[in-house]
Amino acid sequence: MKKFFTSESVTEGHPDKLCDLISDSILDSYLEKDENSRVAVETFASKNLIVVAGQITSKGEVNIEALVRKITKEIGYDNSNLDIDYKTCKIITNITKQSPDIGMGVDIGGAGDQGIMFGYACDETENYMPYAIDMAHKLSKELTNARKEGKIKGLRPDGKVQVTVEYEEQKVKRIDTILISTQHEENVDIDNLKQEIIEKIIDKIVPKNMIDENTKIYINPTGRFVIGGPLGDTGLTGRKIIVDTYGGYARHGGGAFSGKDASKVDRSAAYMLRHIAKNIVANGYAKKCEIQISYAIGIDKPTSILVETFGTNTIPEEQIVKKIKTKFDLTPNGIIKYLCLNKPIYAKTTNYGHLGKEELEWEKVIKL
Repeated sequence: MKKFFTSESVTEGHPDKLCDLISDSILDSYLEKDENSRVAVETFASKNLIVVAGQITSKGEVNIEALVRKITKEIGYDNSNLDIDYKTCKIITNITKQSPDIGMGVDIGGAGDQGIMFGYACDETENYMPYAIDMAHKLSKELTNARKEGKIKGLRPDGKVQVTVEYEEQKVKRIDTILISTQHEENVDIDNLKQEIIEKIIDKIVPKNMIDENTKIYINPTGRFVIGGPLGDTGLTGRKIIVDTYGGYARHGGGAFSGKDASKVDRSAAYMLRHIAKNIVANGYAKKCEIQISYAIGIDKPTSILVETFGTNTIPEEQIVKKIKTKFDLTPNGIIKYLCLNKPIYAKTTNYGHLGKEELEWEKVIKL
């Protein structure tokens, strides 16, 4: 039986990702000064305007405006006529301290909020991520590299990639469709740009055996993408949660990651569950594994754990749950300690997926 599944990735210049990176960079800056900083910040970007708001409790001090301009510059935004200009954009900050009602529960090691989180892994790729989102991330990252390294002239920071994979009998067979939409300068030759993207990005990244004569490739299908970034579309922290996780292939608890310190289990528990699910698959206990966990605010231990292996398990799921409870400390403090989450690592997670990057602590393969 054939089926088709599609996932999307975006470049670091996408307006939502600009906001995510600003929020995570603020978090890192506070953690550098005080590893016990409590941070929950969100960023909003629109025409020539960036707003940073949220709650921060820390012994450290950060020049948020200077940091926002630095990040916006590094992404490549320097033209208010096309997207946004780091030199001239207006920056507004509205920061308060963490609510003492929340702090009362977190200070004793409890969860910073109630909620549900999911982790997932499968054997479709070497990094145990679903194939479609893994390929979409690789293409969008290479699109950014081509812009920053000057391999393709005339590219601007904003962009999106979509990959559709054909499955046959539950296995990846081929890539059915690749869609790349990239912002560009006005004087760019569109036909030449399309050819360069095929030769320097798609041909470089996608294995030849995954593309055939029926694979459809669309590049800037409207024919023009000049106005982009916050000028073309508003940006907001936390609006790309499916891009950040499994591309829609597995479920999501609903809580965003960026701008939150690790006492917020929306983020830390999702990382931990990815680590556990990945190791269940890597250790041969299942070919696919999805784990759900739930927490209550101020309480340290999870209120529930569910393991779903979609019939691919080699040992009973009850045994897998028992292994999880025996091997891992799933309290917020236990997760933070195990994954070293009080370090300034978060700007590295923002773009091209928070999961699947081998250099991150939660991606390590261990023996269960």
